Amino acid sequence: MKITASDQQLLSLLREDARASVADIARRLRLSRTTVQSRIERLERNGIIAGYTVRVHDQVEHGHIRAHIMITVLPKQMQAVVEALRAMPEVRSLHSVSGPFDLVAMGMVPTVVEMDELTDRIGALEGVERTTSSIVLSTRFER
Repeated sequence: MKITASDQQLLSLLREDARASVADIARRLRLSRTTVQSRIERLERNGIIAGYTVRVHDQVEHGHIRAHIMITVLPKQMQAVVEALRAMPEVRSLHSVSGPFDLVAMGMVPTVVEMDELTDRIGALEGVERTTSSIVLSTRFER
């Protein structure tokens, strides 16, 4: 399915606040409420919108340590490593990447000590050859 420029604008607004009313979104896009509702339904039906999620207010996790954890995986061990990482609630996202690493995980924990423990647990997984971490100092923007 082709995504139009209007669809992209709609998706951008939903990324900001998926609970925004259709009327509010319509006002911001300068479209009718019916048009916006139809587009949302079409995007859902065609699988473009795969679901909705919860974003926690920054103050709830204020002070938590976030880190990009780059992971090198031994050949033929990828699926087992991915499943083990999926089972760790501290791992918020996992990306397969090109380059010297195979995966990049986003870890989030309350303290530096817990981040150290998380990276040690990841490094100890069967199939993980090496990890390298970068602590996130600040987020300039997120969509």
